[in-house]
Amino acid sequence: MRVVHVIAGLGVGGAEHYLRRMVLAGRDAGRNEHIVVSLTSVGEVGAMLREANVTVETLGMQSALDFSTALFRLCRLLRELRPDVVQGWMYHGDLIGGLAARWTRQGRVVWGVRASNLVAGTPLTTLIARWLCARLSSRVPDVIICAAESGRRVHVAIGYDAARTCVIANGFDVDDALPSPAHSTTVRAALGLHPDELVVGLVGRFHPIKDIHNFVRAAGILVQRTPGIRFLMVGRGFEPANLELMQWIEQNGVRENMLLVGERSDISRCLAALDVFALSSRAEGFPNVVGEAMAVGVPCVVTDVGDAARLVGDTGRVVAPQDPTALADGIAELLALSHDERVAAGLRARARIRDEFSLARASARYNAVYAGLLARPEAA
Repeated sequence: MRVVHVIAGLGVGGAEHYLRRMVLAGRDAGRNEHIVVSLTSVGEVGAMLREANVTVETLGMQSALDFSTALFRLCRLLRELRPDVVQGWMYHGDLIGGLAARWTRQGRVVWGVRASNLVAGTPLTTLIARWLCARLSSRVPDVIICAAESGRRVHVAIGYDAARTCVIANGFDVDDALPSPAHSTTVRAALGLHPDELVVGLVGRFHPIKDIHNFVRAAGILVQRTPGIRFLMVGRGFEPANLELMQWIEQNGVRENMLLVGERSDISRCLAALDVFALSSRAEGFPNVVGEAMAVGVPCVVTDVGDAARLVGDTGRVVAPQDPTALADGIAELLALSHDERVAAGLRARARIRDEFSLARASARYNAVYAGLLARPEAA
């Protein structure tokens, strides 16, 4: 089976890394071939895929003005590749990938919905792409796979074809994320963190949907209770050059407690260095980074958005979104545990990922969807 994946770009991000993991897991001992098409450029994740001998094609799209050019190039590429399945990732990949597949009559079409609610500040092009996808959802895709039940409900409510939607929760490779005290010690030493310091971390990107201000305000509350606590922020935009972020940090009196390290390639090691992971988002679909933290054995505090509560279960704490006091209280509860109790909570989190959200299970469900489509006598 040949599957062509279409995504807007392959820079560092949760969806992009998940695509990489799914492609590598889905090769199925060579029986399946996966090709990835970036509408824009190759990016860091694309480079990682190429290093793993996965074919990555790029279409050079730079703005919405290049829509027709990218669509034409993708149509030509699909005619050359002759895929069995065209799998879209997020709204732009769904829209362009789906249209190209239908116009060229190449492959069954699967859309991938990653988000739930969109928030203020979402680019207009994304809003337009989602609106178009909703109106085309009964004609273009054969199947629409949502990463979260909350995302399925939201998208059906805005016009997505309910009959074509299903939910496949994200999966995580627990065997590739073995928790190691050595990882924690090494990363802490490199970042100037003492082995005995309490460290609360956030991994993501500086974006309104992530509500980083909520995290910083919660940090300010926690510092008043535990002055020596440290906060580690990893990801795009978490750098001293971010003036808006630095203003929030100053206003909440956590400059000496906050460590901003920007984007890194050793995310699992950074997660292993934490005592508690926090998700401060005001909206999510299925938050990959929470599953990644749990797979490493770190207990999590999450806002009650998307499928975050479903993912954490009873292994961590779930608090109201956009409420820094609630977030601080949830983190404080986990920090109040003894070291051994936190380790035990982290191991329960890891076991939940292994038993309920493994990458092998998710990959098998995707492959079952693809196989089912190919078994149909005609496209939907």
